[in-house]
Amino acid sequence: MPTRILPVVGDPDAARSVTTLLSQLPDVEPAAPVGDSTSLLDLLARLAAESLDELPEVVLVHERIGPVPALELIREVALRFPAVGVVLVSADAGPGLYSAAMDSGARGLVGIPLSYEELAQRVQAAAAWSTGVRRHLGHGAEVFTGPGGTVVTVSGAKGGVGTTVTAVQLALAAQASGLSVALADLDLQAGDVASYLDVQFRRSVVDLAGIQDLSPRVLQDALFAHQTGIGLLLAPGEGERGEEVNDRAVRQIISALRNRHDVVVVDCGTQMTAGNAAAIEMADTTLLVTTPDVVAVRAAKRMVRMWDRLQIRKAEETVVVVNRHTRSTEIQPPLIEKITGTKVAKTAVPAAFKELQPVVDAGRMQDLEAKSAVKQALWGLAGELGLVRPAPEGEQRQGRFRGDRGSIGVRRARSK
Repeated sequence: MPTRILPVVGDPDAARSVTTLLSQLPDVEPAAPVGDSTSLLDLLARLAAESLDELPEVVLVHERIGPVPALELIREVALRFPAVGVVLVSADAGPGLYSAAMDSGARGLVGIPLSYEELAQRVQAAAAWSTGVRRHLGHGAEVFTGPGGTVVTVSGAKGGVGTTVTAVQLALAAQASGLSVALADLDLQAGDVASYLDVQFRRSVVDLAGIQDLSPRVLQDALFAHQTGIGLLLAPGEGERGEEVNDRAVRQIISALRNRHDVVVVDCGTQMTAGNAAAIEMADTTLLVTTPDVVAVRAAKRMVRMWDRLQIRKAEETVVVVNRHTRSTEIQPPLIEKITGTKVAKTAVPAAFKELQPVVDAGRMQDLEAKSAVKQALWGLAGELGLVRPAPEGEQRQGRFRGDRGSIGVRRARSK
């Protein structure tokens, strides 16, 4: 059976050169080149969802790929698709890069200009390794497998707009529908997820930041198993330690979480760091919470423009959630959509803080009553975003999520 090779090359000239040389190798079946990291991960996820055997044996990553840097991309592929052998192509074939590539999970390094003999040797070695891994995957190896779940980040235009309440309720809605859910607090200096859910904890996201090889067991040890069934990865109790969580660590952590859960909700707070910027870049859906007032909407516009300048997320790919909405306010969702250049969620969250105050003060957000207008809106938002599993037909008519008998229904809910 020929070795299937997927080249990942952003530069058209380099892509032609790589493809031409690959086609000359014996017993090799090169695929059409993939031009960026996002397309690669999406393609591998689709193939993995069909079958492990559909994945290529070798992925050839060119050094000038983007938007995710080559080494970070290799790390994510190695973590999410451990049966794929990754080979890095780079003009720097020195021992420093070789060591970094191996640490990231690569199975080989090929220098530029490409050599037929060297390329053939590295590809054959990576393919042999991939075949061996696939042979043993069914015998209890502790690895992440599968295409991974949905990642949703929740950011605030400014402080006090309801970012954490939104993140917590989205996670609760997904969990109540029968999905496995992780809630990560990446508001690293001022995270309040633990306070909203009355959690006393020892471990936090900082405990994972310095780990090079993040196994499922290590990840599980860092997660707090909440009584609702949600796995919590909490912000550090000492805010200054948030500086230890860089973008590399976040990419690895988010990849690990999405491979263990159907839905991963990430509270990114209101301050931009390298870590939560990486989470926003990786997310399937990015939410930006604002209130319908001039100051908050201006802050939302600034945030969206900053994400665009830093190439983190385009405005049209961002979903704005309007919190504390009333019909009498002068600033309505269509105006916010026009000002920010984003998509505004159809579901607006009403201004009803009196409903929230008792559960916020008690740190029992999970106890918010089903008849609460805020809960109904946020769980409706979860349905709009596709974060809930539809209930059986009979329960849908009764207007209930599976797993939460007292909760409101989401008629627009759809499966992942």
